[in-house]
Amino acid sequence: MLYLLRKQVIVLLFFLLSALFAHAQKEQNRPDHDNLPYYFGLTFGYSNMNLHTTKAPRFLKYDSVLSVEPGSSGGFAAGLLATLHLNSRFELRTAPQLIVGGAKYFTYSLKYPNANETQIEKKTLPSTIFTLPLQIKFNSDRIDNFRVYMLAGITYDIDLASNSNERNAEDLIKLKKNDYAIEGGVGFNFFLRFVTLSPEIKIHNGLTNIHDRDSDLKFSNVLNQLKSRMIIFSINIEP
Repeated sequence: MLYLLRKQVIVLLFFLLSALFAHAQKEQNRPDHDNLPYYFGLTFGYSNMNLHTTKAPRFLKYDSVLSVEPGSSGGFAAGLLATLHLNSRFELRTAPQLIVGGAKYFTYSLKYPNANETQIEKKTLPSTIFTLPLQIKFNSDRIDNFRVYMLAGITYDIDLASNSNERNAEDLIKLKKNDYAIEGGVGFNFFLRFVTLSPEIKIHNGLTNIHDRDSDLKFSNVLNQLKSRMIIFSINIEP
């Protein structure tokens, strides 16, 4: 399903860009937009999140867990945009977003499952993430009603569904609430008559270990570091 969804997103993006680019060549819209000292907007997106893992020494010493593989599912994002114009090339931007509906999971292969377990166990970690980035945006020259831009920045993430305060339980993998990440991406400005529409794709890499490791928990003690990874596709709308 995830593979098919990715294909649909790519096809939809292709036709959207083609239609907008064809429209953008007719006449120049919003010619004074770049003279605004600041402006605001909305952003809507789809994110695919997972965890980059490293194994703990215990994983090699004990054979109760034969393997562990991370996985992910997609989530939907919505938020606000605020952009400060610095000069003809650079802008400072923040885009606080709430990402919901995504989940991270681990698939374990067990050699000695308990009575209530199977040899293959899947542990799901729901996520509801509030992300607060600060980004530098670099703009290319505007060609009629079309422009390419690149961006890079740092972001502070809060996992509102964090379970790090849960009581000890054998099937828990605890995640910390706070994380910092760097991100970079590319986007396209299409200046329509009344709004600027901007498809954008970003790569989001966590910097901190968000695993609250507990050596007493069966599914936690075989893992060492967990770092977040996300790919986010967004549509930005700027009036």
